Amino acid sequence: MTFLHLSFYSAFSLSSLGLAFHRTHLISALLCLESMMLSMFIALSMWPIQTQTSSSTLMPILMLAFSACEAGAGLAILVASTRTHGTDHLNNLNLLQC
Repeated sequence: MTFLHLSFYSAFSLSSLGLAFHRTHLISALLCLESMMLSMFIALSMWPIQTQTSSSTLMPILMLAFSACEAGAGLAILVASTRTHGTDHLNNLNLLQC
């Protein structure tokens, strides 16, 4: 395993651990999701270089587009929950009370 693979795997693992264990604020969960998407985007962008293929793939661009849509939807949910509940704590959000 090269240092590049190790850094991508560790970045993805640390961000997923952050998502699993630090779920107090919605903004921290969104930041962990964005770091996961960023590590996947960089890994997919570097993959054709490592395999020495000449063709450019469309997958990193699609991943970046879905990441932007996910970030926009997450920020919209953050604003809506802050307006209705007054805070972005995940403890206060309950689907049964909506």
